Amino acid sequence: MEAIFTRRSIRRYAAEPVPEDVVKQLLEAAMYAPSAHNQQPWQFVVIQDRQTLDRMPDFHPYSTMLKSAPLAILVCGDSSCLKSPYFWPQDCAAATQNILLAARALGLGTVWMGVYPKEPLIDGMRTLFGMPEQIIPFSLIAVGYPAEEKPRPDRFDEQRIHYDRW
Repeated sequence: MEAIFTRRSIRRYAAEPVPEDVVKQLLEAAMYAPSAHNQQPWQFVVIQDRQTLDRMPDFHPYSTMLKSAPLAILVCGDSSCLKSPYFWPQDCAAATQNILLAARALGLGTVWMGVYPKEPLIDGMRTLFGMPEQIIPFSLIAVGYPAEEKPRPDRFDEQRIHYDRW
C-alpha cells in the first residue's frame, strides 16, 4: 500500500544509472498486469542511450524530464496478437501502472507520459525506433533515482463512492 499511496510523478533525477536487474524487475512487474482474455499485447522498448533520450522532447512536448532521466521505458501494444482488439489500451495501461508502482517500491522515481492516441507522438516514436506498423506506442515512462521528493497527497474522497446504485 505504501507504494500506491506515495507514488508521485517525479521529473528530476539523479545521474545514477538504473541497474539491469532492477530494469528486469520493472519489466517483469509489467508483464504480470491483468490482460483481457490474457492476450498480453505488450511490447517494451528500454531506452538508455543518452542521445535518444535527449531527442524525444523534439516531438513529445511533455518529455523534457528525459534530459535528466537515465532511462525510459516505452510501453507498446502489438496489434498482431489481439484476441480482443478493443482492450489493448487497458492492458497497456495496467502494465504501465505496474511499472510505476514497482519502481516506487524499489526506490525509483517515474513519470507517465502519454503517447497513444496522439498520432504525432505515435509517429514520432515509430520513426525514432524503426517500429513495424503493428506496434502501437502507448506510453512513455521516465525512470531514475529521484532528485526530488514530493509529499503524499490526500486524494481519498468519499463523495465519489456510490453503493449499489447512483
